Amino acid sequence: MGRNIRKRRSSMATKAVAASAALALGGGGLIWANFYASAHESNSGQNSTKAATAAAQVATISCPDVGQKLTNVPNGAKQGVATELANLDKQITEAYTRLASTRQAQTNDASFVQNAITGPLKEKRAATIDRIRINIQRSGGQFNSSLSQLAACTTQAANTNAGQAGNGQQNNNGQNNNGNQNNGGQNNGNAGQNNGGQQNNGNAGQAQNGQGGNGPVAADFVDITKVQANAQLGVGANGIAANGNSGSRGTFTSSCGTNGNDNHNTDNVIVAPGVTNGAHHLHDYVGNQNNDAFASDQELAGAGTSCQNQGDKSSYFWPVLRVQDGSQDFDQNNDGGGKEGNVGKILQPAQAQIKFVGSKKGKVVAMPTALRIITGDAKAFVNGNGNANVNWSCTGFEKKVQLEAQYPICPQGSQVVRTTNFQSCWDGQNIDSANHRTHVAFVQADGTCANGFKAIPQLQVRLVYNVAAPKLQNGTVVQPYAVDSFPENLHKPITDHNDFINFFSTNLMNKMVNCINTGKKCK
Repeated sequence: MGRNIRKRRSSMATKAVAASAALALGGGGLIWANFYASAHESNSGQNSTKAATAAAQVATISCPDVGQKLTNVPNGAKQGVATELANLDKQITEAYTRLASTRQAQTNDASFVQNAITGPLKEKRAATIDRIRINIQRSGGQFNSSLSQLAACTTQAANTNAGQAGNGQQNNNGQNNNGNQNNGGQNNGNAGQNNGGQQNNGNAGQAQNGQGGNGPVAADFVDITKVQANAQLGVGANGIAANGNSGSRGTFTSSCGTNGNDNHNTDNVIVAPGVTNGAHHLHDYVGNQNNDAFASDQELAGAGTSCQNQGDKSSYFWPVLRVQDGSQDFDQNNDGGGKEGNVGKILQPAQAQIKFVGSKKGKVVAMPTALRIITGDAKAFVNGNGNANVNWSCTGFEKKVQLEAQYPICPQGSQVVRTTNFQSCWDGQNIDSANHRTHVAFVQADGTCANGFKAIPQLQVRLVYNVAAPKLQNGTVVQPYAVDSFPENLHKPITDHNDFINFFSTNLMNKMVNCINTGKKCK
């Protein structure tokens, strides 16, 4: 193993002004000069004015998510397909970096983005999708020819709400609904809050487009005391609590710490096995201590665990939260860290509560060993909300307000809270699926599982952070906090997500199920 990054964060983290972090690749930020070039900064003439206007509207790149469209990948093709899907992610990241570093060229030439960025990207994606076809067909599988139509990407305007540029994402049961789902207009701050095309040269922690140049922005935040009460957890039908006052009412709590030993990496063994930096952002890991891109099920089963009950060797992981205060953490020069716009001081949770609950409609069955569940969507800002599962709140407000598309600004004495309710319906056969979603599903509104799926214990993760409240000043946000993200997703709160791989011992899993089904509170 040995790939997990365990490095103690220095209390003497180097301070740097936001401009340096945003403009110097070596300093851990994306090149981001003139993110929003305005018309008056361009060359004279109508054409250059049009070019400048076009450049001003381009915030990021939106590509169809090929992986979410896969329905059946033969075993012999899984590694090859996973590698090619990771290549698609890398291509988008590289194209986005080029988009971010060529604002002046975009200002001067209205066709620059198409000719130099999205056009070449389409060609690369087409070749990669064809390699996916070859992998599947060589292993005897059937390739859906419609996937070949997903090579083209679009640019997403600065004032587009999260989800409006989605490419036909999935609903909560993992079935493609061929529709774009937006967030009801809640996110009005998609990197479109600009400073007239000026560079981010403010004080440390006060940058119009974030310390790394790719968000968050002022409109990504809201004072929670001014939000109308809405106690619903989850996005749409995703993420609602499976338990209630009937059925299996017990709970099982596992205490696994808050990643105090700084167990981090930028891999994702579920989505991109065998691919270094497959996540393009940094994860916190609690529980299993051997989770990286190269971990086999056998290695995970034999690993150490941070959980107090050593029978729980499950892996729980989520993107880190950072405060963009002008400081630079250990990964400022690393892929998935500063090189990809994930900058600032990593925050360790003050609390990480891991709880399993039952079904209000009846008993639950045991989870199979090595069951993988991904909840939420790290690409929801460009994908749409079909797989989003996000809840942001503050202590003291959790029963009143849950936010999807904005980060809360908490009052004094209140802490930031991230809550995730996982899928709790299982198809009864598979520990994973081609798109890593269709083998599990969320409960329906009445608490039942559809399509013959079986109720399993629902994992509920609650993360609490001590975060100084950001301040909104003249359209800017001072010392914002943000979740790590793929760079093109601009640190939007809607992209929060959570991952789980079950490695409970058989005895402890049986104890969990018995406790839940008999109404006990166990740990």
